[in-house]
Amino acid sequence: MNLPVIQTQSGSADDSASSDRRHLLNLSLAELQQWLVDHGEPKFRGKQIFGWVYEKRVSQFDQMSDLPKKLREKLDQEFIVFGAREAAVQTSRDGTDKLLVRLADGGEVECVLLRGGNRRSICVSSQVGCAMGCVFCASGLDGVDRNLTRGEIIEQMLRLQARLDDGERLSHIVMMGMGEPLANLEQVLGALEIAKSADGLGISPRRITISTVGLPPAIDRLAKNGVPYNLAVSLHAPNEELRNQLVPVNHKIGINAVLAAADRYFESSGRRLTFEYVLLGGVNDAAEHARELAGILKSRNVLLNVIPYNPVEGLPYHTPSRHSIADFRQILESAGVNVMFRQRKGDEIDAACGQLRRNRATQPEA
Repeated sequence: MNLPVIQTQSGSADDSASSDRRHLLNLSLAELQQWLVDHGEPKFRGKQIFGWVYEKRVSQFDQMSDLPKKLREKLDQEFIVFGAREAAVQTSRDGTDKLLVRLADGGEVECVLLRGGNRRSICVSSQVGCAMGCVFCASGLDGVDRNLTRGEIIEQMLRLQARLDDGERLSHIVMMGMGEPLANLEQVLGALEIAKSADGLGISPRRITISTVGLPPAIDRLAKNGVPYNLAVSLHAPNEELRNQLVPVNHKIGINAVLAAADRYFESSGRRLTFEYVLLGGVNDAAEHARELAGILKSRNVLLNVIPYNPVEGLPYHTPSRHSIADFRQILESAGVNVMFRQRKGDEIDAACGQLRRNRATQPEA
């Protein structure tokens, strides 16, 4: 059961959500510049527009004061900056903000802003729902509806950025929200290209992480892309039998193929791999699991990120005991595995990915 929500906010639909205008955030800088040239405008206006959107956090064309009025009117007739709306906002005592974003077609996704020290990290979705079927995850309980566009991914980033105070900047991006990013690789890479660009959000690829359950052909395509993003592989089990139970798509892939693809990515990118392991009480948290996991990882240059489970209403999984967590950690560290246990944030809100969307879906509209 979730503790009381600190803040929940529902929004009314933006006028732009039902508009036939194009989503500006789907355009790269080069595409916007070409549109400007085609409409008799100088190319340099593209960087001005990007500056207003990505640096100055403006979402209305009439606020772009250094653009000619006629150009602002043209842009307003052709484009929208934000095409979705915030259906709900939850804020926890530790400063974690979670947004439920309702897309123009009615689909909903979640994204999160996490504050910790000087870090301002965001977790962003790539699909409406998820097809991977991880049995403990709220995101995939109803399957996948569709991939997000580049603009829909970027809009999540900008909506979270807008929640920062003046002078604060986003520092890290994690593609670890709803959906499997590598199943929507083209649109994800398009969004991250703008996120890392000096004309966009200006975030170093070394501070951008793409999470995956492990789709070897897509991991290889990501490696060929040549940008050294961090790769986080959601392992969740140390052996074939248990991973087949927890991550059903593993039946078609196999844990060895996932590990081999991850190794190839490391060789190509030079970036240390991260393996994610959601710790489920009484399921994958036994000492034997820790020893098996150590055997797989100790010879690899990896960080193991262990995540104690956030319970989801209606699912039969629970957070492991403190004793189990301590024993699991001790076995891994004694084997020389570089391990980090993630600090849980947002415990008093719908913290698990997909949980806010699912809980809202079962509640009548106010």
